[in-house]
Formats: sequence, structure tokens, C-alpha cells
Amino acid sequence: MLLESPLEWNDYELIDSGDFEKLERFGNYILIRPEPKALWSKSISEREWLSTAHTKFTTGSGFGKSGKEDSGTWHQLKKMPDQWFITYNKNSLKFKLRLGLTAFKHVGVFPEQAPNWDYIFKNTRELATINRNAGEAAPKVLNLFAYTGAASMAARCAGAQVTHLDSVRQVVSWARTNMELSSLDNIRWVIEDALKFVKRESKRGNRYQGIIMDPPAYGHGPEGEKWKLDELLYEMMCEVSGILQPKDSFLVLNLYSNGYSALLSNSVVKSSLSVKDTHYGELYLEDRAKRALPLSVFTRLRR
Repeated sequence: MLLESPLEWNDYELIDSGDFEKLERFGNYILIRPEPKALWSKSISEREWLSTAHTKFTTGSGFGKSGKEDSGTWHQLKKMPDQWFITYNKNSLKFKLRLGLTAFKHVGVFPEQAPNWDYIFKNTRELATINRNAGEAAPKVLNLFAYTGAASMAARCAGAQVTHLDSVRQVVSWARTNMELSSLDNIRWVIEDALKFVKRESKRGNRYQGIIMDPPAYGHGPEGEKWKLDELLYEMMCEVSGILQPKDSFLVLNLYSNGYSALLSNSVVKSSLSVKDTHYGELYLEDRAKRALPLSVFTRLRR
């Protein structure tokens, strides 16, 4: 099993964690956010946290109940903008992201995902070379549940024809902004229910050389379609198996939901796609006290 964490990223750092919170630096600004997996005590004092941070997120009374997130409030401790920018720059992969203080503790990026971005960039670039040598078009990559598009940027930077799908119009607009900030273009934007889209692509015979999935525990499509990971993940993966090219292709499945293990993720992928060779593991962040904060599990397939 692989254990991976962002390395050599100047614009992000997990400074400290504990007491169900994390102290993070995004570019020039330091944030305090809730973190239910930080079960241990903080390594530095609460006073130092508050004197260091620019803002702190406080959850609403119903936060976390029934596996869902309720809104909360940001409390400014030092002057900072509501929106700012960071850059990811590693091994020829470079893109920019606009960050912002949302009502649900998120800021527009999940930093532990950086190893997945590196994997997507590397494998897409390899497939682009294979296609070019064969006189074929650039590889088509589909990013489902794509959020603000960091994974889409990684694939586009590597030369892919990227389809970016999310059910929330405002989030897709945010991703478009990130594309423009990164001096990229020609990403195809789709606002739709992911399962509906995949089923339709399968019927049409459309195939992709790369598929990226980061599904939430719960969600809704633009027409009120309900997504529940426990009930629909395996069906989704079976449908995905019909649109992933059988040769010279890759898949990345990332899962955040509490209770999902890397072994479970791997079994779902191997069963639904009828494959044997996969790589699976956990993504984590490490604070200055060298404590690993596990945040998601993944399975990757390259064939």
C-alpha cells in the first residue's frame, strides 16, 4: 500500500494539527479549520495558533451530523482578502488556483491531492507521446466530480483534451477562472449529473484514455438527482468501465468518506473493471511535528 503526501510545495504547509483542528498556510495566509481526524493534541499552544492565523472557521451547531456539512463562519484574526492566489509548481507541472473563504470551511483546493495531480500529469504526458508517435490525437481525459479543477489543470498541462464535469455551476465557473489564471484553454465544461453523463457516453460509444473521479459522500445533480456514495459507487464504476479505453489508459479514484479504506477502494476498482494490477493507498498531510494526518484513500490503474 502506498502512502503519499505533497512534497516541495512552497505555497502550502500544514503547520500543526490536533484537537480536531488544523493550522495551514496557503500562500501568504494562515487558516484554522476543523479537522475531525486530528484526534491528538496540538504540538503548539492555542495562543500561538491564534496569534499566527489570519482567520478561523467556526462550524454551525449541526456540523457533521448525518455525514453532511453545515455552514459556519470565518472569524478574521488578521487582515486578509476573501480571495487570493497560490501556485502549484513541480517537475514541469505548473498551474495557478484562486482560493476563497467559502461557507463550508473549504477554500477551493484539497492540498493532499497533489500526488494525484503528479500522477495524472505524468501518465497523461506519456499517453500524449504514445498517441503522437502513432499519429493519433491528444488523449481524452474525463474529470468527474471535478470541483475547482486542479486535476483538470494537471491533465491539460500534459496536453490532454480535457472534459471537466461538476454538478454545481458556480464551481465550474471557479474552475474556468483557474484555467485562465494558468494560461490554459480549451477545457470542455459540463454541468451535469456524473452518473447520467457516463451512461450517455457509454451509449454513444465515446471512450477516454484517462478518467479521474473524486466523488463526495453525498451530492445532488443540477436537476435534483441524488448521489449517495454507499449506494451508487459500484454502479458508477461499472459504467466507467465501459468508457475507459482498454489499452493505453489510466484511472484515478479518490475517496474522502470516513469508513472507506484503501482496500475497499481497490476491491471496487478491481471488481468493476475486471483488472488485477492496481496501485492503492492513502494520501496524508504531515505537520511540523511529523504527525501524519490521513485524509483520503485512492486507487490508480494504468493499462
